[in-house]
Amino acid sequence: MTLANLTRTLVAAAALAAASAHAQTTTLLNVSYDVARELFKDVNPAFIADYKKKTGQTVEIKQSHGGSSKQARAVIDGLEASVVTMNQSSDIDAIASKGIIAADWATKFPHHASPFYSTMVFLVRKGNPKKIADWADLTRPGVQVVIPNPKTAGNGRYTYLAAWGSVLKKGGTPAQAREFVTKLFANVPVLDAGGRGATTTFAQRDIGDVLVTFENEVNLARQEFGDKFDVVYPSISIVADAPVAVVDKVVDRKNQRKEATAYLNFLFSEPGQEIAARHFLRPRSEAAFKKYGANFKPIKLFTLEEVFGDWKTVQKVHFDDGGEFDRIYQKK
Repeated sequence: MTLANLTRTLVAAAALAAASAHAQTTTLLNVSYDVARELFKDVNPAFIADYKKKTGQTVEIKQSHGGSSKQARAVIDGLEASVVTMNQSSDIDAIASKGIIAADWATKFPHHASPFYSTMVFLVRKGNPKKIADWADLTRPGVQVVIPNPKTAGNGRYTYLAAWGSVLKKGGTPAQAREFVTKLFANVPVLDAGGRGATTTFAQRDIGDVLVTFENEVNLARQEFGDKFDVVYPSISIVADAPVAVVDKVVDRKNQRKEATAYLNFLFSEPGQEIAARHFLRPRSEAAFKKYGANFKPIKLFTLEEVFGDWKTVQKVHFDDGGEFDRIYQKK
């Protein structure tokens, strides 16, 4: 064989090998909520290495982040997510209502397809100069509260529901809860579209006296921005589940179901649970919860179901156009 022929053979072999490797690489798109960026920066390489070790197959994970409801709308409008990892079931239900995700998505994984959960707590300026201790303090005159928009962001929605539910759980009436939440949102100077935008407003733009957001977000903000803030736990708050689902219509068309399912199952595995716990998300695994127990201060929690019924009812009553939130915020 001449040198020229040998060169051509080697080039062809290299091209074939590259094409074969490319063909074996599956690229998944995870469409997720705004403040999950750091979590999946750790989850994705851990899953990729684990899946490669078990199957020999290479998987690439791409991310898209934004306000949870805004992300759901993007998937409905055509964003080709392989999986969605949201912070409220209603957003996945909205996608499922269009036939893009199976209607019984919540039965496909353990714990109603929610591998971990969080709750709503307060981030205040160092030393807590406004002496904020509980939900009632957020309605005081002169206290500015930073909350993302409940119409677009899951943590804004959970904050609204935690505040409303805190009144009901202490024996208050729906009318008193409505009045309380109206006063709270009268103290909100700006409604960012997503949770990360709200954190930036509070931590970098120095707007507001208190940020209400997920427990994991306030702790990560303290790590990122230094010792400028304190975390305050209210007397009671809401369980904020983080549900996940395979986007059936996309994975079946792209032949990605095996990889997408494995990716979400990894979140329920012990390695996935430990990563979540390190990011201040409350894991389902008792072992991971015990190992990282210092990250989770005891707090009295209530579920959305025990106070409000279900997400479908909540959406219709509180967050649909013309619902309670629109009426409350228009009064501002």
